[in-house]
Amino acid sequence: MSMHRLFAEQLRCAINATEQVDLSKLGELISAAYETCDRPLVGPAQTRDRAEEELLRTREFLDIIIESIPIAVFAKCATSSRYILLNRAGEIYYGLPREQMLGRTPEEIFPADVARMVTEQDRLVIASGMPMFLEEHLLEVGVKGRDRVVNSRKMLITDGDGDPQYLVGVIEDVTERVTTRQRISHLAHHDVLTDLPNRSAFNAALGDRLERAQEAATSFAVLSLDLDRFKEVNDVFGHPVGDMLMRGAADRLATEAEGAFVARIGGDEFMILMPDNTRRKDVLALAERLVETSGKELEADDHISHVGLSVGVAFYPDDGVDAATLLANADSALYRAKREGRGRVRCFESEMDQELRDRRLLQHDLRQALEQNQLLVYFQPQARVDGEVIGFEALLRWNHPVRGFVPPDQFIPLAEENGLIVQIGEWILREACREAASWPRPLQVAVNLSPVQFQAGDLERSIHQILLETGLAPTRLEVEITEGVLIGDFTRALNLLRRLKALGIRIAMDDFGTGYSSLSYLQSFPFDKIKIDHSFISNLEATPQSAEIVRAVLGLAHALNIPVIAEGVETEAQRTFLAREACEEMQGYLVGRPDLIERYLDLVGVTVERRLYA
Repeated sequence: MSMHRLFAEQLRCAINATEQVDLSKLGELISAAYETCDRPLVGPAQTRDRAEEELLRTREFLDIIIESIPIAVFAKCATSSRYILLNRAGEIYYGLPREQMLGRTPEEIFPADVARMVTEQDRLVIASGMPMFLEEHLLEVGVKGRDRVVNSRKMLITDGDGDPQYLVGVIEDVTERVTTRQRISHLAHHDVLTDLPNRSAFNAALGDRLERAQEAATSFAVLSLDLDRFKEVNDVFGHPVGDMLMRGAADRLATEAEGAFVARIGGDEFMILMPDNTRRKDVLALAERLVETSGKELEADDHISHVGLSVGVAFYPDDGVDAATLLANADSALYRAKREGRGRVRCFESEMDQELRDRRLLQHDLRQALEQNQLLVYFQPQARVDGEVIGFEALLRWNHPVRGFVPPDQFIPLAEENGLIVQIGEWILREACREAASWPRPLQVAVNLSPVQFQAGDLERSIHQILLETGLAPTRLEVEITEGVLIGDFTRALNLLRRLKALGIRIAMDDFGTGYSSLSYLQSFPFDKIKIDHSFISNLEATPQSAEIVRAVLGLAHALNIPVIAEGVETEAQRTFLAREACEEMQGYLVGRPDLIERYLDLVGVTVERRLYA
C-alpha cells in the first residue's frame, strides 16, 4: 500500500474506531495525508504515471472520507487565508454552502469580531508552527451568530522548503454533550421535583461553611424544616396534586429565605443554611416568618390545602462544631417542635439531645424485644350492651427489662417508622389466634392492623398461613383497621380487604369519626363493625356535641345495617345512654381492663387446672 493510501486508511480507521473523535489524532492524519499527497513525484516516467494514478485514486478516496466525517473540516491557504476546502459537516456548522466560503477570507465571510479572532489564531499557528487546540470554548458560529461550545484544532502544513502552505482545521460541536453533562451534574446536586439543592449539595455546602467558620471564627445557623400534614394531603388528593403543592411550598421557602441556602433533603424535609454571622434574633424571625407563610393556603389543580411547617434551629458553634452534631441537634429541635403541636419553631436545648438519644435507644431496644420475649399480648373483653362478653381485643404490651411497661403510644409509632411493625404485627396476630383457638368457648378475637402492614409484605398470605397454623376458624377473627389503611393506594387496600373478607374474616373500622372520609369508606366497603372512638364516649356526659355525634354515628350505622361497638365505656351512665340509643356492643373498663388472658379464663371456658396442664 502506498504511503498516500496508508494515511487515508489510517484516517478512515480513526473515524470508525471510536464514538468520540480524537481531534488531535484526526487533525494530524488529515495534515499528513494532504502533505504527502502534495509531494512531487520522482523517478522514471512509467513509474511516475503509475504513481500519479495511485495518487489520484488516493486523493479521491481521501476526499470521500473527509466529506463523510461528521465534524467540520476545513483547509485554507496559509498565505492568503482563503478557504480552499470545506466538508459537508463544515457547511452545516457554519450555516453556509461551501460555494460562499471557498476562495474567500474570514473578513469576507464572518462578522468583524469573529474574523479578527480567526485571523489572530491563524497568525499564531503560522508564526509558531505549533498546532492550536482549544477545548470546550464558546464560539459565535458563522454568520448566523449562534453561540456554540466547540473543540477545535488548527495546524500548519509546510511545503518541501518548510514554508507555510496550508492551514488545516477540525471543529467538533460539543454543545449538546456539554449541555447533557451539565444537566446530569445539575440533577446530581438538585432535587428533581423542586429544583432546590438536594441532600448531597447541602452536605457539601455545610462542609465548606464549617471550614470557613473555623478559620474565620464566625457563627451561623442551620434550620431543619418539616412540612406538617403534607402526607395526609398527598394521600387524600393523590401524588400529582401533592407534587404541585410540594413545589409551591418549596417556592415559598426559597422566596422567604432569600440569601440563605435552601435544600430539599427528601420527602417533606428541608434544610436551610443561614449566611455567616446572622444574628440570632434574625434567624428566629425568619423561622417564624416561614411558619406563618407556609401556613397560608396553597392551591394546586383546583385543590386548596393548608400545609403547615415545623422548624428546628441549631447554631454553630454553640450547638455543635461538626456537621453530624449540628444536624442531629437541629433535628432534635425539630422533633420537639412537632411533638409540642407542630407549626412551631424550637431552638436546640441540651435536654433535647438526651431526649433524642432516649428515643433512638428505645428504637434499638425494640428490635430486641421480640427475640427476648419482652412483648406481651393483653386481652380486653368486648361485650353486648347488656354485659354478655362476646369476644376480646388483643392489645400489644412491651415489658422493657429496665424501663418497665412502655406505653403503646410511645413504641408503636417507632415500630411503624422503622418498619418493625410488620414483624411485630405478624407476631401478635399469631399469638392472638393461637390463644383464641385454645378457648372452649368460640369467642371472637380482634387484632389491630397497622397501615404499614398493608403497604409492606404479603398480608393476605401471612394471615391465611397463621389461621392454618393455629387452627382458628376465620369467622372468629376480626381485624380492626383505621382510615390510614385506605388512604394512599385506596384501590389496592380495598381489594386486599375484600380478599380477607372472602376468607371469612370480619373487618372492623376503628376510631370511626376521627379522620377525613369515613362516610365514603362505608359506601365503598361492607364493614362488619364500626368502632366509635373513646374520645366521643368519654365526653358523653360533659358535652352535648359528643352525644349528638354518637347518635349520628349510630343512626348512620343502623341505616347501613352495620353493628356498632363503643370504645372507652367506663360508667354505668355511658352504658345506659348507649343502650337507649340501641348501640349493640361496648368495650372499656366497665366491662374489663386489658390484662393477661389468665384473668379471664372463666370467660373463655378454661379452668385453672386445665390451664396448668395445657
